[in-house]
Amino acid sequence: MTTGSPSSGGRTGGIPGATRLLATLAVVALAAGSTAGTSSAKEAPRPPSGKAAQSSQPSQPREATSPFTGLPAEPAPVLAVKIDNHKDARPHTALEDADITIVEKVEGGLSRLLGIYSSKFPESLGPVRSARAYNVEQLRMFDRPALSYSGARAGVEDLIEKSPLHARSHDKYPEPYFRGGDNEAPHNLYVHPDQLLDTAPEASKSADIGFRFADAAPEGGEPTAERSVDYGSAETGFEWSEKEDRWLASFDGAPATSTGGARLGGRTVIVQKVAMPPDDAGTPYEETVGKGKATVLRDGKAYETTWERPTAESGTTFTLPNGEPMPFDRGNVWLVYEEA
Repeated sequence: MTTGSPSSGGRTGGIPGATRLLATLAVVALAAGSTAGTSSAKEAPRPPSGKAAQSSQPSQPREATSPFTGLPAEPAPVLAVKIDNHKDARPHTALEDADITIVEKVEGGLSRLLGIYSSKFPESLGPVRSARAYNVEQLRMFDRPALSYSGARAGVEDLIEKSPLHARSHDKYPEPYFRGGDNEAPHNLYVHPDQLLDTAPEASKSADIGFRFADAAPEGGEPTAERSVDYGSAETGFEWSEKEDRWLASFDGAPATSTGGARLGGRTVIVQKVAMPPDDAGTPYEETVGKGKATVLRDGKAYETTWERPTAESGTTFTLPNGEPMPFDRGNVWLVYEEA
């Protein structure tokens, strides 16, 4: 059988060799294109990888923590309550629920307390007593909190009323207050926090005031079993309890307790040295704007720090000698002013 070659122009089956090759290539190309098109139509989009994949995933919301205690808590209105600390006013009601308990010196070498509430509001608390002039400047650190107090002398009352604070005295807002308990007047005035805050819907919420918290204590510190501050007619003491992992408070040498029997105390205690010049009525005026020394107690140790508060509207920072912020333990904080 004789066959022709492409060069001789011979035929096989009636298709020239060159024509047959071109036809074959066309069929192959057409098949390839058809296959590719089919694959592209059915191919699912590829998921992103690397950072793109991570960014496409919904992020988990961070748990809110209180800037006052370092414990889980949503931002909430701030309520400051002036609390009686006369011996006839004890035991206190719901002082253990305060995020921050501040001990202040008043006339006659006595002490008074200021409870800062935001993480938890008890059904009632007290006993409530009068405010002082320095409370206006002092509380601006919390922006515009609500202030619960029984009243104040005329000049101080005017100062408070004209301040940005949401002042809610017993004299002008009697509804949230009531007389009760076993103490005699004037040591038996109490307040319902929720009712008082209803009258101050624009009270500022908890926000950064300069405190820093950490689970672990910093290096250094002086092992300390107890610390006290004496105002002359009133003494506030703290004793470290390894068992309870906190500082137990005492007033005038006796254990400080609540009406429910709970021992009062905190995870962190700050003894802040401030100037206390007498005001025009002879009341010590705690100067909390400025700079000075402070001893911070946590985990059975005392740390020497420097406190600083540039303006009334700014928070207060506590700095270690190495320049690092002093980390507080998480939980209730007690702050005691001591005369510099």
